[in-house]
Amino acid sequence: MPQKPASFAVGFDIGGTNMRAGLVDESGRIVTSLSAPSPRTTQAMEQGIFDLVEQLKAEYPVGAVGLAVAGFLDPECEVVRFAPHLPWRDEPVREKLENLLGLPVRLEHDANSAAWGEHRFGATQGADNWVLLALGTGIGAALIEKGEIYRGAYGTAPEFGHLRVVRGGRACACGKEGCLERYCSGTALVYTARELASHGSFRNSGLFDKIKADPNSINGKTITAAARQEDPLALAVLEDFSEWLGETLAIIADVLDPGMIIIGGGLSNAADLYLDRSVNHYSTRIVGAGYRPLARVATAQLGADAGMIGVADLARRSVVEAN
Repeated sequence: MPQKPASFAVGFDIGGTNMRAGLVDESGRIVTSLSAPSPRTTQAMEQGIFDLVEQLKAEYPVGAVGLAVAGFLDPECEVVRFAPHLPWRDEPVREKLENLLGLPVRLEHDANSAAWGEHRFGATQGADNWVLLALGTGIGAALIEKGEIYRGAYGTAPEFGHLRVVRGGRACACGKEGCLERYCSGTALVYTARELASHGSFRNSGLFDKIKADPNSINGKTITAAARQEDPLALAVLEDFSEWLGETLAIIADVLDPGMIIIGGGLSNAADLYLDRSVNHYSTRIVGAGYRPLARVATAQLGADAGMIGVADLARRSVVEAN
């Protein structure tokens, strides 16, 4: 039996390098997906979104479109105020895309989108109060409070990645220094590897040799792959990362006291290298350690698709609520 037109929604995950469009059904399953490079101008970006939606509409009935945006939105999710790697600046993106596409459009922050995907179809179904910590190039975060996305007064909460944790620390792209994501992210792995390599030699370390030959030749995947081969420099990097993540979990627990903390983002795929140590560190760093319950810490189930799935579901729900 053919599905109702509104049962399919397109969810976009728009990053600084690529944008992906997934056709998502009511059960949270991605039926098919497309991708394209992320354009550098607003007009090209909107045209690129239009082109991908049109390709999907040619084969499937699409009822709504959702965009998971790595940037700051207004509380009503109408305007993209600022996105570091995207061209929109104070743009009424939802209205513009609705006029262009002729379909209902829902905007959402990328971490909120991923959190909603996990809430509806992934690791946290049935949990009311929990935090998503997305570890990738930077740190994304989302808070689900009593089954709803918590945004704060101006739509930017929670922003753990840019808490300053080291005075005079590593420079951050946000303009501050010593931000948490400079020590606990995929980018942080690279910074730490270079710093450790500059402070001394690591015998029998292929990663050390690679950095000495070309410091720009490594990335987070290079480092986690080396750690799986028990490279001594890579293991030292992951040890440092695990302690910073433990500190981060303790900060989240002390401020918000959630029942669960879900680790998502690209680095969640390497959680076996660090998460047990991070949780152990977290358990000793919270206020009242040993005398209070710990939040359950787990990895996300939907992986890199969580944002597309979540924002597609939010777009579909917006259509239902409007009717």
